[in-house]
Amino acid sequence: MSKVTVVGAGNVGATCANVLAVNEVANEVVLIDIKEGLAEGKAMDIMQTAQLMGFDTVVKGVTNDYAQTNNSDVVVITSGLPRKPGMTREELIGVNAGIVKSVASNILQHSPNAILIIVSNPMDPMAYLTLKSLGLPRNRVIGMGGALDSSRFKYFLSQALNCNANEVEGIVIGGHGDTTMIPLARLATYKGIPVSTLLPAEKLDEVVKATMVGGATLTGLLGTSAWMAPGAAASAVVESIVKNQRKMIVCAASCEGEYGMKDIMIGVPVILGKNGIEKIVELNLNADEKTKLAASEAAVRKTNGILHDMKLI
Repeated sequence: MSKVTVVGAGNVGATCANVLAVNEVANEVVLIDIKEGLAEGKAMDIMQTAQLMGFDTVVKGVTNDYAQTNNSDVVVITSGLPRKPGMTREELIGVNAGIVKSVASNILQHSPNAILIIVSNPMDPMAYLTLKSLGLPRNRVIGMGGALDSSRFKYFLSQALNCNANEVEGIVIGGHGDTTMIPLARLATYKGIPVSTLLPAEKLDEVVKATMVGGATLTGLLGTSAWMAPGAAASAVVESIVKNQRKMIVCAASCEGEYGMKDIMIGVPVILGKNGIEKIVELNLNADEKTKLAASEAAVRKTNGILHDMKLI
């Protein structure tokens, strides 16, 4: 029997719970929120599709009752304020840091062995805050961002190639931010063929730029943060853990020497299995990619510094 809790019944959390249910990732999904009735309503709505979609997962909604999350294997934390148009992820840090820290503490009281997946923005610092403030082993705290950024990269690549997105491979490393993420165009492939041999350099550059502002583009169009792809990305991370799929997915992971970085959580390829992060995969980056990663690292560290200044860590 497997149990997953999703904290926050907003757009991203509810979408994540829905995808988890439809894909039967866990036997039970608990959706929890502080707003009275919201999680219960979203859970009931999802459950009323069970006979239509043919799934057996039980989705349960609760208001602020963390006892109901008892013995969860994996917990997805989406709670916090979403971005508004023109707002950076970093501007959210003051408010969301307190929320995430409180939520994670409540979760661990009832599920001391749970693996935590952080979705709340700014995601890399929120994952770092969770890891450092709660003293958890580094395999049990994971930031979702790279999974989403990589999915967006593959979407834009498939659009440029006019091909099936499921036949494209591409990963995005670095911080989960509009200026800090690094789509690795050099390593992107279509059915094993380097994309750099199939698209002109200027077109590939357009894909990279579109990927980097992918979240901001959707925020401008929607008037709030996107939720379909973020919810599905979080669900994919959960599935690799719960089902011990050992998939390679880019996530914010605690680096302690990998890629020459220490004391930071930032997007790198990892193997996700039943223990959470089983391994960090070190890619052979070229000089340009190393320079970009160093710049991304510096930007993430600067935001982490705000957490230290606020004495949250």
